[in-house]
Amino acid sequence: MNDIIRWNEQYYILASSSLAEGRTEVLKHGETFAVFDRYGDMHQVLPGPQGLYHEGTRFLSQSELLVQGQRPMLLSATVKEDNTLFTVDLTNPDLMHNGQKVVQRGTVHLCRTRFLWEGTWYERLRVRNYGSQSIPLAITVALDADFADLFEARGRKRERRGVRLKTVRSKNGLVFGYKGLDGVIRRTSVQCTPTPKRVTSNGFIIESSLRPHADLTWEMALSCEIGELRDRKKLNYERASQHANRALKGATSHDAHVYTANEQFNHWLNRSLADLHMLISDTPQGLYPYAGVPWFSVPFGRDGIITALQMLWMNPLFARGVLGFLAATQATEVRPEQDAEPGKILHETRQGEMAALGEIPFGKYYGSVDSTPLFLVLAGAYYERTGDRAFLRTLWPHLKLALEWIDQYGDPAGIGFTSYARQSATGLVHQGWKDSHDSVFHADGIAAKGPIALCEVQAYVYRAKHAGAQIARVLGDSDHGDRLMKEAEALRERFERAFWCEQLGTYALAVDGRGRPCRVRTSNAGHCLYGGIAGQERGLRTAHTLLTDEMFSGWGIRTLAASERRYNPMSYHNGSVWPHDNAIIAAGMAAYGYKEGAMRILTGLFDASLFLDLHRMPELFCGFHRRPGESPTRYPVACAPQAWAAGAGFQALQACLGLQIDGTRRLVQFVRPTLPPFLERVELRNLSVGTARLDLVLDRHENEVALRVVRRTGDVEVLLIV
Repeated sequence: MNDIIRWNEQYYILASSSLAEGRTEVLKHGETFAVFDRYGDMHQVLPGPQGLYHEGTRFLSQSELLVQGQRPMLLSATVKEDNTLFTVDLTNPDLMHNGQKVVQRGTVHLCRTRFLWEGTWYERLRVRNYGSQSIPLAITVALDADFADLFEARGRKRERRGVRLKTVRSKNGLVFGYKGLDGVIRRTSVQCTPTPKRVTSNGFIIESSLRPHADLTWEMALSCEIGELRDRKKLNYERASQHANRALKGATSHDAHVYTANEQFNHWLNRSLADLHMLISDTPQGLYPYAGVPWFSVPFGRDGIITALQMLWMNPLFARGVLGFLAATQATEVRPEQDAEPGKILHETRQGEMAALGEIPFGKYYGSVDSTPLFLVLAGAYYERTGDRAFLRTLWPHLKLALEWIDQYGDPAGIGFTSYARQSATGLVHQGWKDSHDSVFHADGIAAKGPIALCEVQAYVYRAKHAGAQIARVLGDSDHGDRLMKEAEALRERFERAFWCEQLGTYALAVDGRGRPCRVRTSNAGHCLYGGIAGQERGLRTAHTLLTDEMFSGWGIRTLAASERRYNPMSYHNGSVWPHDNAIIAAGMAAYGYKEGAMRILTGLFDASLFLDLHRMPELFCGFHRRPGESPTRYPVACAPQAWAAGAGFQALQACLGLQIDGTRRLVQFVRPTLPPFLERVELRNLSVGTARLDLVLDRHENEVALRVVRRTGDVEVLLIV
């Protein structure tokens, strides 16, 4: 088995096993996440993501519960709708002694509940005897911690590792320890209450006699600790649960909420919003949506920006946190090993032993060509949404640096377009959102040579220049604003000449280092509508091309047309369907007045959600054509939850509603709203515009959508444009 994760100088996710082989469950809080099977167990029989992770390291690699030496039988398992709690119901199999059945299956009920809070996994095990006789109970909890770096868990082999420390036992717990090559000591501290019968070097043994119709309860706390031991007060299960629930209630109080007449649609959006709150971590600069579990549970620049744009109408605090964090981590010098240049916005940042030692390039890495213009796009959109001029002033120095990066470093070949050519020998070959090694090529399938100018990046730069112009004028620098507008229009003219492909009816994927367009039909062209760089006629032609059978699978728009040379519906970027990609395209279609296309995309994503576990939208799924009565085909190593996949439904719905919020004028307007047949009514509650709050109802009729204001507090105007 080949278990390296670097191939053709490109990092990718090892696929020695598929996440689709068996359903796993996920919990996350802050810098900690856990992946386990439906029994609540973690085991490493096959390479895979199961484990408890904290700051880039797996602090628990094994957790298995046995009853009388046997695995219990699964009754049901679920994650609560708000993602705060995992609950699994188990029962005993037939228990034998000397060839005789001594306890019939289904006599003992075991309920395991689990949540994460501030670096600790809290678990409660409640056992009840429904039999008529006392039962001698013996429960084994096997534990181990390999302290693997996240990239080791993904399959990377290291020539050297640190030292596993001696396990320390006490009467009610044990501590696993590891000293890494970075000199940092990491510990997993485990405590069990009440005191178990015996503590071993790899877990607990619980023994008791369980009377008829009686129950017993044990609680465990597994804490991830880094560095020097700190004498902090440990919370019990109940107190920690109260803290977690109170924190979530406070976080969600700022959200707008969507309620519709379609309960299945509600389940999809409710799960999506819960996923987003689970993925959000609190940074010194504010809230930041980490990209996805298990492999991307860290800040990614592009992912965070797009997620914030998707959710801007629902909760602008996400955008404020993303902007603050990315401004604080903006590159200030040329560092080729990080693909960093002054003004450039972060691609990703990771913690953990391998990042600290430089064994992976992603400790703080800037190999993203689009994060910088998208940073400017988000800043402009945030100001329009909120009118927050004070925050805009603090951002302005960073925004000017980003604009300077576009002009000074963004065009290394001098071809007139923002492009990329990696500087780091271990960095990403391709640096757009499709960053796999084979994602940019010509019609004959031959890989494009850099520097590469992607079509969507030019659209982002166009929109970024417009945003920069608006901000400059707001802050009193009209001359700068006028110059940026002229630059944007000049870019649009160059773009139309270089990228339009008349025979394809769409824009080229990219222009390579020799100035040759990559004449293939891809979803990238749909982002040109979102950026506004496409002319009206060509924009609409592109929209219609994206919805042909070669591009639209029935569930969504493929990343690559089925007729193209490199098409593979099971690939990562060359024929698969990505929800966030589709939502951006839906927003672009709506901006060009093509609401029918936006509705078709929303309908496809919603239909897919009906077949997905927990209605949870994954990072991507395969691009096979939709077959009647069958589900979409899962992609084997897709992250779920994934932040920008969770935000996709909200952005696509906004596109259909034509919802625009102008916080500078305290105005909410719906521009030619449309709703698909499965949405007869949409209610928007707690929609904020400054200090004002709105509850709105939109009802679908045969030829129009009617709007009612149910509640209005504060100064805000609502308009319907038909």
